[in-house]
Amino acid sequence: MTIRFRQIDDSNRGDHYHLTPADACLYLLEFTSGQGYSYSKANSLISNLKKKPTASAAELGYKREAIGKCAGALGKALNHDWIRQSVIVPVPPSKMVGDPAYDDRMFDMAAAIQPAADVRRLIRQTRSMTASHEAGSVRNTVEDLLGAYEIDESLAVAPFGQIGILDDVLTAGTHFRAAHTILSRRFPGVAITGIFIARRVFANPFAAAQG
Repeated sequence: MTIRFRQIDDSNRGDHYHLTPADACLYLLEFTSGQGYSYSKANSLISNLKKKPTASAAELGYKREAIGKCAGALGKALNHDWIRQSVIVPVPPSKMVGDPAYDDRMFDMAAAIQPAADVRRLIRQTRSMTASHEAGSVRNTVEDLLGAYEIDESLAVAPFGQIGILDDVLTAGTHFRAAHTILSRRFPGVAITGIFIARRVFANPFAAAQG
């Protein structure tokens, strides 16, 4: 899977209302909300990526394959000089360490990007929360996440030039905003980039009629 990054800009920032013009965010694919895994390659990839740790052995095999595909795509798309100068921070999973549903897929993905990548769980979640894609209409707010996030100071030791916040799907930008806020408070002046496998889009309801 060789895909180039696309950037969130004035043409699509309105789809992700927690983002501001000052935010630098990159994505590889577009995940279509409200559609099943068979709708597109991106939907299939994200569906497999989000399979729960408690899923069957067969389903977890698809999950591991999706993690590998995403890591390979990121390794090809990311600038190698940027990787050497940066620390990659995975967005923490919705469940805290020790919860049976704890899913460390983003760290596993980041660690597989390339051997030289500096990957750190700088943001630690202190309590389990409902996953956004399972929350329905009542989703966690930026303030909710900031109340559950803390910096792991044991990992905040070596200097680094830039930070990449890694997440799978950019929806409203809630997790990015919370992660950016806590990291920028702790590391003022350090450039922060959001890196996403996909951004959420909505299907065109007139597509069939136009076809």
